Amino acid sequence: MLVAAAVCPCPPLLVPEVAVGAAPELDGLRAACDEALAVLLAAKPERIWVVGPGAEHRMFDRGGVGGFRSFGVDVTMDLGEGDASETLPASLAVGAWLLERAGWDGPAFGLAVPDYLEQALCRENGLELARSAERVGVLILGEGSARRTLKAPGYLDERAKPFDAAVAAGLAEGEVPPLDSELAFDLMASGRAPWQVLSGAAEGSAISAARLLFDDAPYGVGYFVASWV
Repeated sequence: MLVAAAVCPCPPLLVPEVAVGAAPELDGLRAACDEALAVLLAAKPERIWVVGPGAEHRMFDRGGVGGFRSFGVDVTMDLGEGDASETLPASLAVGAWLLERAGWDGPAFGLAVPDYLEQALCRENGLELARSAERVGVLILGEGSARRTLKAPGYLDERAKPFDAAVAAGLAEGEVPPLDSELAFDLMASGRAPWQVLSGAAEGSAISAARLLFDDAPYGVGYFVASWV
């Protein structure tokens, strides 16, 4: 059963070695992530599933290894047992970094979900994760629209702000609403599928309190941090 969830974005810039001189710009975001992870660990889960966007729909049930060499930084992260034959997508590598930063040393597994994954399958994935142990924690990774401003990666789209506002409200209330996958794709919102996995995992759980810890769009990309317990 799901006992706690932390929701964080997963830009590699969260890792100070990647951000280099720009690292202080995201100190507030890192602090919010640290708070969400602290609440997650305080719930004493038996295992943690790290769920994030990826090109392929893959479960890393033996963990995996990822890093940030493509960003010019020789930093390698292990998730769970650190199975060297399993290469983590960047989102799960950031998740592994967040877990290590928080001091988690228990079992950890990964699930990568592509942006095309249907809502029903996301829900099924979430239910499966929640049933994997008596006390399950999840770290959900992904961003809102990357089209919030003229300088955003996808340029400005007037639909971006209302989309992100609905996501933020759902995270604050502990219930992410159904999200239009085509709209999310148009808006370059990588968190759509991971958030809907969270919705499935939370069904029938003991989750009773939700807090939105961060809601902003630095670099024109919607970043959210939330804690559910």
